[in-house]
Amino acid sequence: MSGGQDGHGSSAYRSAGVDYDVLDAGKRAALTAALATSDLLAAHPGGRANDASRGEPAFVFELAGHTFALVVEGLGTKSIIARQVHDAQGENRFADVAYDTVAAIVNDLCCVGALPVVVNAYFATGSSGWYGHVDRHAALIDGWQSACRDAGATWGGGESPSLPELVSEREIELAGSALGVVPDGLEPLLGQRLGAGDEIVLIESSGLHANGASLARKLAQQLELGYETPLGDGRTFGQALLDPTILYVPLVRALQNEGLPVHYLSHITGHGLLKLMRPDRSLTYRIAALPDVPEVLRFMVAQAAMSAAAAYSTLNMGCGFAVYCAGGAGTDVVELARELGLRALVAGRIEAGPRRVIIEPLELTYESAALDLTPDRSS
Repeated sequence: MSGGQDGHGSSAYRSAGVDYDVLDAGKRAALTAALATSDLLAAHPGGRANDASRGEPAFVFELAGHTFALVVEGLGTKSIIARQVHDAQGENRFADVAYDTVAAIVNDLCCVGALPVVVNAYFATGSSGWYGHVDRHAALIDGWQSACRDAGATWGGGESPSLPELVSEREIELAGSALGVVPDGLEPLLGQRLGAGDEIVLIESSGLHANGASLARKLAQQLELGYETPLGDGRTFGQALLDPTILYVPLVRALQNEGLPVHYLSHITGHGLLKLMRPDRSLTYRIAALPDVPEVLRFMVAQAAMSAAAAYSTLNMGCGFAVYCAGGAGTDVVELARELGLRALVAGRIEAGPRRVIIEPLELTYESAALDLTPDRSS
């Protein structure tokens, strides 16, 4: 079975207001315009833009003899779920969504082999009155600081605008940026070392992470008990949705410290397992085994009547991060992840062939056109 049109983002997700085809076209246009400014870095000592990083999770550049990476990322609408659950159930999970936001930022950053140095915050509200909920604000600060500590990054500061009409008075938009550095002696991971025979290790997710909240909110509106709908593990739908994202920086740091032959890293967020073919390379990514799917994601897929093709190209489905390594090194990566408390498995390998993802257990194939995040380099 082919992923087909359904593999570009399910109709369920489009009906929730998220159309990847439209969003990706906008990203490509912005990346193309950004590419035209690369030469400006040469005005600074040792400055050079690494244009091979355009379309990767973080932008890589050189300055004063060091290689840096920069990223901006946001939580999406998961903070709305936190507010709704707090209102309905009295459970304050704003520390978790703050942690989610930092994890979303630094997980993208470390994909290019950079370790975070500084993280900045962006807290946008529809009214300064949001901060009158002192318990929510205190939890938010605690969660952000905790995630920065776990990432080994300094919280540098940020911005907290009040944006009436642009943001609802009841809500807060959480986002931020991070600057990272590629350790001396290492090169950024931009897919240049990938080749046939490399192994693909999939690292577990904790659940929704920072992608799919718009769909989750729509489903909650359709459920008789909303976020209080019980799941099989005794928790409610809302509680499970707010499990914090796993922060993968310690794993990347450990991989570097151990000197394992890692050739690429991918943060599995929007686009689901399509992200396995993020590198702009003519290679086939064959997956022979998959991790268990968290119950909350199984529940969402069932409630939204999503096909396997749609689910695995929209949600992470239990795959939070992918490590691509030289053949034979996959078991070492799995063991290192286990030592850090993370479940992982050698899920597949890279083959010579056209750019595509083949998921054998589901008889799914996603062709190259299903994921195109590369700028126009012709001009």
